[in-house]
Formats: sequence, C-alpha cells, structure tokens
Amino acid sequence: MTSRAPIIQLRDVTKTYGAGSTAFRALNGIDLDIKAGEFVAIMGSSGSGKSTLMNILGCLDSPTSGRYLFAGCAVEGLSKEQRALIRRHYLGFVFQGYNLLARTSALENVELPLLYRGMSRGERREQARRALDAVGLLPWRHHASNELSGGQQQRVAVARAIATSPRVLFADEPTGNLDTKVSREVMELITDLNRTQGITAVMVTHEPEMAGYADRIVTVVDGTIASDSRRRGDGVESEVA
Repeated sequence: MTSRAPIIQLRDVTKTYGAGSTAFRALNGIDLDIKAGEFVAIMGSSGSGKSTLMNILGCLDSPTSGRYLFAGCAVEGLSKEQRALIRRHYLGFVFQGYNLLARTSALENVELPLLYRGMSRGERREQARRALDAVGLLPWRHHASNELSGGQQQRVAVARAIATSPRVLFADEPTGNLDTKVSREVMELITDLNRTQGITAVMVTHEPEMAGYADRIVTVVDGTIASDSRRRGDGVESEVA
C-alpha cells in the first residue's frame, strides 16, 4: 500500500479560531500525506487538535492557511457547497454516537445517503443490501435501529458509510460507546473493509488498543504532529519519512 500515490496531502495547514487577543490556533503547520489504501489512526489528548484535523480532512471545515489536496483537488479554497459534494461522492463517516434514525429500519438508514445520488428506489435498496451484507447484518435489515444492540447499530453506521463506495472512510472514536469485545469486532470489521475493499481508513481515537489495528499511527500534540509511525508485519514501528 505504501507505494500508492497520496490521496490526501496537507502542507503547512493551520486552523485558528477567533481573532485578536482571543484567537486560538488549533493546528500549527501540519504536513501530512495519506496514501490510498492506508489505515491511519490519529491519536492525541483532549484539546490536542486531532478532532480539528479530522474535520479538515473530512471537508467538514476548511483551514485558515496552508494547502489541502484531496485526490489532486485543492480543497482549501472550496465553498461549503463544493466541500459537500466531495463528502457526498467520495467520503464516508462513522461517528461515536451512530447517528441513526431511531424508528427507521437498518436498510432505510443505510439508504439515506444514497437519496442524494439520484438513484432509483430499486438501485438504492440493492446497494444498501450489499452494504449490510458486507457488515454481516443483512438478516437484521428490517429491524428498527432502536431494536439493535450498540454493536449492531455501529455496524449499520459502517454500512451506511460504505454504501456510497467512498474512497476514504473517516471514523471518529467509533468504539467510544462500546464495550471491549464489541469494540474489537467493530475494529476487525473496519480493518477487513480496508484490506479487502481497499478503502482508505482514517480514524480518530484516544485508545491505544484500537489504534493498534491501524497500519500507521499519527500523534497530535498542541496542534502539531509529534510522531508518525508505521507498523511493519512483525509489529515493530518505524517513523514515516
């Protein structure tokens, strides 16, 4: 995977909130390349800037300065509407809180992002079924999300994220509400999707065990990248050049 071209490139990216004496710089000159097919975990303590970094990578926010190239497209100057198009067509998101519609079936929840693609009802249904099958939940497709366990709900959230065939899957603390056993099951699912479908995965987590599933761990401290290491097949870590 490391021989592939970067799908994400950040150069000297900063993010400042507020102005004047109340200004706070959340990111302070971030340089980061993520290659297609990688699984990258972003770690850091509360207030380190990791969530701000994730929001910029996911086109949910734009940098104050610096360059962000997504698949060669300069993102930093795009409007909100243009960033929304990138999210709709190329990105998938999994959040800690699942964000499912409570009294809506698993299948309908997974279909939701496909509504914006202009697909026919039949096409949406078939694509949603395939996504649920990929996460092992096709038999539960007619169950409302509030009838499912926490682990099942997070699997539905993963299915919804991959139903659009995204190039990058962003996961923000995806195991934060789950117990250890179910957390491992969800991480194994994301790892499998990364390896078998080639989906680039970028995950924010504060849990070292969950970060250990990634090929690469980027640690953010005070708005800068403090370390960037890649795991080899023997488990030994080496700094990314």
